[in-house]
Amino acid sequence: MSSSTLSHWIAASRPKTLIAAIIPVLTGASLAYAHDSLLWLPSLIALFCAVLIQIGTNFANDYYDHVKGSDTEERIGFDRMTSKGYIAPKSMKMATYMAMGLAFIAGMYLVWHGGWIILLIGVLSILFGIAYTGGPYPLGYNGLGDLFVFIFFGIVAVMGTFYVNAFEWEMEAFWASLAIGALCVNILVVNNLRDSDIDRKTGKKTLGVLFGDRVLKLEYLAMMLLAYAIPPHFVFQEGYKPIVLLPFLILPLAINHVITIFRIDEKVKLNKTLEQTAMFMFLFGILFAVGIVLGN
Repeated sequence: MSSSTLSHWIAASRPKTLIAAIIPVLTGASLAYAHDSLLWLPSLIALFCAVLIQIGTNFANDYYDHVKGSDTEERIGFDRMTSKGYIAPKSMKMATYMAMGLAFIAGMYLVWHGGWIILLIGVLSILFGIAYTGGPYPLGYNGLGDLFVFIFFGIVAVMGTFYVNAFEWEMEAFWASLAIGALCVNILVVNNLRDSDIDRKTGKKTLGVLFGDRVLKLEYLAMMLLAYAIPPHFVFQEGYKPIVLLPFLILPLAINHVITIFRIDEKVKLNKTLEQTAMFMFLFGILFAVGIVLGN
């Protein structure tokens, strides 16, 4: 494999989006630590599987958006490797199934460790990862992408990670998952806002296409407000120390991102906003996890 080919595969994996796989697992593990239930091996394998599923989903998006004709010359987002001709469609499809298959194999340890419910979670995560842009009713093409992201990258990932550590379902994990899911959704919101004009032309029915750009901007604001409602809940309802409010240190960044979303005049500029939104999720997740560990 040449260095240029390797760079294309790395680009196709979209490394900056892997934050959406890492932070939910980190949050679930931090809650397990706060409950004196952290198990390192299950947590690390959960992280490995989450990253592989995210990469597999990114490969699937690259492949299916190409074959469905959604990645046109008008695209203003980051380059897609299949549509640009850097990676053959057959190779991208094979890589999708390899990533998902490896995640399934690694996840069998978690099934042995945590029981059949983990098998169900893992299989559904893989299937919906492919069905996001593939299959007879692709979620991302029918306005269901945001819901999928919120459920699987938020609720399922955080609560599932906590479960493989503590062997119980905990409401604290559910509340924490809402913040993480909301910030994951915001990454998708910026992506859909940037691409709404092109998606409308190609028949990709995201929420932006169905309801307009203003709804996406309001969704971004709502998700940010939801994320910031969770740390105070941990203080006033779950009995955590005020240090769990650490994410408020970056509240000025959140306000700036929301203002940018509402005022953006050229959609190509949203590529930078997309990166900033992903980085914001990373910072929020780290601060929240530290607050959970120190504040219980």
